[in-house]
Amino acid sequence: MIPQNFEYSAPTSLKEALALIAKGDAKVLAGGMSLIPLMKLRLAAPEHVVDLSRIADLKSVHEDGKGEFPGGALHLGALATHFEIESSALVRSKCPLLAEVASNIGDVQVRNVGTIGGSTAHADPAADYPAGLMALEAKVHLTTAKGERTLPIDQFIVDALSTALKPNELVREIIVPVETRGTGFSYQKLAQPASGFAVVGVAARVRKSAGKVTFVRVGVTGLAGKAFRATRVEKLLEGTSGSAADIQKAAAQAAEGVDANTDLHASADYRRQMTKVFTARALTQALSRAD
Repeated sequence: MIPQNFEYSAPTSLKEALALIAKGDAKVLAGGMSLIPLMKLRLAAPEHVVDLSRIADLKSVHEDGKGEFPGGALHLGALATHFEIESSALVRSKCPLLAEVASNIGDVQVRNVGTIGGSTAHADPAADYPAGLMALEAKVHLTTAKGERTLPIDQFIVDALSTALKPNELVREIIVPVETRGTGFSYQKLAQPASGFAVVGVAARVRKSAGKVTFVRVGVTGLAGKAFRATRVEKLLEGTSGSAADIQKAAAQAAEGVDANTDLHASADYRRQMTKVFTARALTQALSRAD
């Protein structure tokens, strides 16, 4: 199908872009991997599209030693593509979990064009980034023509395809921690073969000390209406030796109390079972890397 007619703007500065969306009636275009298909199907019919792709300020990827996290932070501009995050030497060394998540998104064409800001703002319940961002306890930096604010990722993602973004706000950057030495990580997913979206995806970060698991963060996507932290799993595994039995016991709680999705790709029961399986896989690999 063909989209309906719309006004198109391509600002070259953040200030210009914020002025264009200040009225609240414009739709923002980043990589276009979600918006363009919706417009072609006329499931989205914006009267005004503001293309951000020419704004250099939104493409920066840099480290801040005095950032939002005790050990420093990486600031990922909203227009950083999945491929840039996957292949960045800085991201791979300072936040390898995020690079691994990015490498699992879609296909080469999607990774070359899609952006972390666009994906996060779209909040698809089967997207890969949210699992990693939940495990990383990431923060989302938002900006308007009048001011800025920063939200934790679990407050930013409200529900399926729904975020805390206001009509006149832009995602400026995603902020993630510089990983502590000795942290193990893993992203494991059951991918839908045609789209590459996650039927279930699980991101894990772990640390060990003196033979005990001292830190666990687990993010899950694809199972429910939005990504979430599997806190029951975290609590059960912390303080254990991280044995195979410990992992299985903790992973068994990954889908407990969650209203699981059912669609043409998988039933709720299948998703629950696969969440347990892929949580165990993610934790096993993360612990092996921590060792």
